Amino acid sequence: MDDIQVLVCDDSALMRNLISRIIDSTEGLKVVGTAMNGKFLLQKIPLLKPDCIVLDIEMPEMNGIQFLEERKKQGIDIPVVVLSSVATKGAAVTMQCLELGASDFITKPSGSISSNITSVSSSIIERVSSYGGRYARRHGKEVYPPDFFMQQAKMKEVEAVSAKEGLLDKVKPVSSSAAKTGKDGDKKSSFSPLLWTPHENREPAVITPVRNPGPIDIVAIGISTGGPNALREVFAKLDPKFPRPILVVQHMPAGFTKEFAASLNRICPLEVKEAEDGDLIHPGMIYIAPGDFHIKVEKSTLCNVIKLSKEDQRNGHRPSADVLFESVAKHYQNRALGVIMTGMGRDGAAQLTEMRKQGAWTLGQDEKSAVVYGMPKVAWEMGAVQRQVSLENMAGEINRTVAEHLNG
Repeated sequence: MDDIQVLVCDDSALMRNLISRIIDSTEGLKVVGTAMNGKFLLQKIPLLKPDCIVLDIEMPEMNGIQFLEERKKQGIDIPVVVLSSVATKGAAVTMQCLELGASDFITKPSGSISSNITSVSSSIIERVSSYGGRYARRHGKEVYPPDFFMQQAKMKEVEAVSAKEGLLDKVKPVSSSAAKTGKDGDKKSSFSPLLWTPHENREPAVITPVRNPGPIDIVAIGISTGGPNALREVFAKLDPKFPRPILVVQHMPAGFTKEFAASLNRICPLEVKEAEDGDLIHPGMIYIAPGDFHIKVEKSTLCNVIKLSKEDQRNGHRPSADVLFESVAKHYQNRALGVIMTGMGRDGAAQLTEMRKQGAWTLGQDEKSAVVYGMPKVAWEMGAVQRQVSLENMAGEINRTVAEHLNG
């Protein structure tokens, strides 16, 4: 299999080294070069031809924002994952990066030079393998799928926790003769491809709803990795007279969803806002679940309202798409449209299945257009998805489905 090749850009030599070690210790990923600012990064791109770029924002001479502006001018389409302390301090700057074409962002856990960067190693591996892997496959490479990398990330987490608790001898990593070696002869990874079991495609289960689909009163969307740019594309194409409310769970940290909603509001013909506890659910409004809060709907005598909660994570997430879909299935039954889009894992699949059982309409993003065909794949195999739709056509399909089922 080919490696996903990564270029790391950070003005700190220590950070370049630590980030590179996380990437290079992962089977199937390889750092092909580093740069100390955007100027050197631009020079190295045509020489090293990376599949993904990890980018800091605060750098001398040419910072991350300036690089993204120049990248856009030059038509460079290599995916960029922003990894920066600025992402923590300034959500608006982070959203500016997304508007300029960055694929996603990760926050450094403590400052611009963060020695505990390993605490976000799973996020780095997930984003780099997802965006870089998709780019590499589009350019003819044969690379491992996202779940191969996430199994490694989970193993690293177990080893890190075990080492911290003095239990490392109880969780022995399995070495592999196939593991690649670095310049110093050390094994690149303790993870053996032989341990990995690819997820086989399964025929979708058959679901017989308990009632026929009814008119659509609400739309609920669940989305994760690849979501920021996917939602930008979908929301920009929605009908300006869209007649129903839309509730969205996008997996995103606390402190960013308000600016994310504002950035979507600038390109969407409908009003987009971060949801607040007790918000009345109005037609033609889009409500984004706040980071670190679950979002539900509650029945009211006059108007349904939004309820936020700090209940335990579901499927490792808060907000969770399953929590939203479960609530919609309960209160709207067959009078709803559920949509599941790009994302790692299985969040949303189980309760979209419940929505389908209740008679709701459902859509899922297709494999070709998804950055990660995880959540929509699981939902499809569980029988939750009536139709698979490309990202390009998703807005049109939502517009059409709702328009055709306003009155039964």
